[in-house]
Amino acid sequence: MTHDSASTGVKRIDADRSDLVSLCIAFAAIGLFIAIGGRVIPQVFASLTGTGPAPDKALISALLLNIALIVLGLHRYRELLAEVRVRMSSENSARMLAQTDPLTGCLNRLSFSDATDALINDCHGQGECVAVIMIDLDRFKKINDYNGHKIGDELLVESVRRIRSVMPERAVLARLGGDEFAAIVPFSPRRSDFIGQIAARLNAALAQPASLSGVVVHPSASVGIARSDGNADPASAQTLLHMADIAMYQAKREGRNCHFWFEGAMEEELRFRTEMEIGIRDGIVRGEFVPYYERQIDLQTGEITGFEVLARWNSPKLGLVMPDTFIPIAEEIGAIGALSESVIAQALADAQGWDKSLTLAVNISPLQLRDPWFAQKLLKLLVEANFPPERLEIEITESCLLDNITVVRTLITSLKNQGIRISLDDFGTGYSSLAQLKDLPFDRIKIDRSFVSGLEHDVDAQTIVHAIALLGQGLGLPVTAEGIESADILERLRQYGDIKGQGYLYGRPQPASAVNADFAERPAEETAAVTEQGPVRRASKR
Repeated sequence: MTHDSASTGVKRIDADRSDLVSLCIAFAAIGLFIAIGGRVIPQVFASLTGTGPAPDKALISALLLNIALIVLGLHRYRELLAEVRVRMSSENSARMLAQTDPLTGCLNRLSFSDATDALINDCHGQGECVAVIMIDLDRFKKINDYNGHKIGDELLVESVRRIRSVMPERAVLARLGGDEFAAIVPFSPRRSDFIGQIAARLNAALAQPASLSGVVVHPSASVGIARSDGNADPASAQTLLHMADIAMYQAKREGRNCHFWFEGAMEEELRFRTEMEIGIRDGIVRGEFVPYYERQIDLQTGEITGFEVLARWNSPKLGLVMPDTFIPIAEEIGAIGALSESVIAQALADAQGWDKSLTLAVNISPLQLRDPWFAQKLLKLLVEANFPPERLEIEITESCLLDNITVVRTLITSLKNQGIRISLDDFGTGYSSLAQLKDLPFDRIKIDRSFVSGLEHDVDAQTIVHAIALLGQGLGLPVTAEGIESADILERLRQYGDIKGQGYLYGRPQPASAVNADFAERPAEETAAVTEQGPVRRASKR
């Protein structure tokens, strides 16, 4: 207890004692009034009617004093009752604030846990089951940041209204924090589909557009469900919340705006995911992420013109991990920038000893393009490595153009002003328009491997690749074809003009040690050339 609260407590005790003394005095005055009044009042009437002597003045004074004490005591008693009512109201308000969320009126996390345990025990005694439903609004932060906190708060209140409209009468609803809600719903074990129907109605209700202060937003929610079966050892509230949270996370991973029941395999997957997150963060610090190099070839001459830098994770626990596994996780946990910068720094150091005509091409995550300091960070790496900017090529996917074309244009301009070249990766698979391709100062376009791999048998793929090659010639943009894995594909690409290419026909991506060894085995005059044949193996780009 703090000094202020202790003082307040002492004052409250003193006030209570004063009230008790006042009340006792009032009751004592009433007793004296009855005793004295029984003698004095008849004498007063007798004196006034002339049938008896006047009462003793001292007794009259005592009677009047008793009357004054009674009036004052009763007045204080009424004040005391009013104070008690105010105090009880304040205590109820404090209890309500401690148990509920002031914005939505729902229970908070602590009180919900207690209510869940109580309902589980009650339903367990009656042979009923209990389901905990976890509800998380999709992309709420984006709605809140874009439209302001007022709209965000209104959306939370509207969401609670919609949730309540779907829930049965006995359901208990809580706001656990932010945009996350939970409900506990009792149900009969004979109606196992009841909760699934509620979850489906929740998804439908929360996905309806909402007009908030003149702004129309399009929310949705991911829902996870866990149940207690009413067995001999019912699950606790915390256990069910944990299970429902895992199921809700699974709904997020499956595309949002859906619901999932908890399954044991989900927890194992989440545990693996958590271990991956920890491993990625620690691996960046320990330098476990390393560059691998895929050759880029001039298809007409067969000469090596450069390498594409591809990240690999040398995990002590998992072995060599491909980027398709760790890149999405690194992006979600906000570690992709540090990971990418670490790999680029190593690649710049590796390429220092190679022929000065060889270039490095680096894939950039869309998340990195949102970093206003990305260009400065990249230039800092170039300066530290003393690496010529003109030997570096940054690859941006078409999907990046959808996020914020103004930011992308500014970044591209900033990088090009420093001599760095920019290529549009996976061209043909996204939504870039010819106007964007014309307006944005790209230096190269890369044909996606999905088109290149179909050149042998797919007429449509042949037409698309030929059209992109002609488009590049018309715009003065060099073209690189990805995924060359056979001599037939190589011959077809050669028909489309001066094109660079890369793929497993020329070998798999290699670490720097293997690239250096390969250069060392070649005569000096051949270090810038390779044969046109190589192992043909299918694999992902990264």
